[in-house]
Amino acid sequence: MSRTAKIAGIAALAGMMMAVAIVAVTRPDEPAPAPALALPAEESQHRLARELDRCATLTMPDSGCEAAWAANRRRFFRQDDVAPAVEHDGGASPSEEGFVP
Repeated sequence: MSRTAKIAGIAALAGMMMAVAIVAVTRPDEPAPAPALALPAEESQHRLARELDRCATLTMPDSGCEAAWAANRRRFFRQDDVAPAVEHDGGASPSEEGFVP
């Protein structure tokens, strides 16, 4: 590398450092945002949490648990509006119902 290229590289680095310093000095000091408060969950989220707790103790596959895990994944990835609600027969037990958060 030539001496001129080295000088140009150091000048460019110094210019970037100077720009960062100027931005840091001129930027107004803002207080850190307060942490998000835990808001009370809706009843459907409580039902989903209870169902997931129940499913965590099971060793056999359960259709209600599969629906609960799918609802939890949709809620986690914020895909609530993508998956349509599944309709069940009137005689379905709570563990067979699909949970929508």
